Amino acid sequence: MTQNHLSTESSNAPSSDNDVVTIGEFVTCYLAASAADVGAYALIEHTLGPGLIGAPPHRHTREDECSYVLEGTLTVWREGVVTVAGPGGVIAKPRGEWHTFWNAEQEPVRFLEVIAPGAFAGYFRELGALFAAAAGELPDVAAIVSTAAQYGLEFDFAAIGPLLAEHGLRLR
Repeated sequence: MTQNHLSTESSNAPSSDNDVVTIGEFVTCYLAASAADVGAYALIEHTLGPGLIGAPPHRHTREDECSYVLEGTLTVWREGVVTVAGPGGVIAKPRGEWHTFWNAEQEPVRFLEVIAPGAFAGYFRELGALFAAAAGELPDVAAIVSTAAQYGLEFDFAAIGPLLAEHGLRLR
């Protein structure tokens, strides 16, 4: 009988700084990149700071996402329905559905994200570069929208203000 065990030892950590993208208190760690599996999926780990919304409401035209909470509490808004998940909780975010996610708690939330197909995972690297170039300011929204469009990602910027106010969140 063969047994597979998921290890959390440092040998499974990213091998270089290129495997981690940090945008303020939103961190993306690449665990299994799309190239390793011929684009079928990507596995990343996100960490989101307390009180932060991870993105404006958005929808993907090409991929599905599934989040698995490792630590903390993840809240996902999907087509107007709010779901809260703690450690071991799973939340699916199918393509074509408007969604966003946040951390309403006082401690960071860590969660795994499976993205299928996996090419979308590259978006976080490009978004990180836009934020880095903005040197502490918010990047030009047109540049974010243009980059997102290359990945089939659409935003609903009008919906973010009400979500921030209703749930007591911050954008950064």
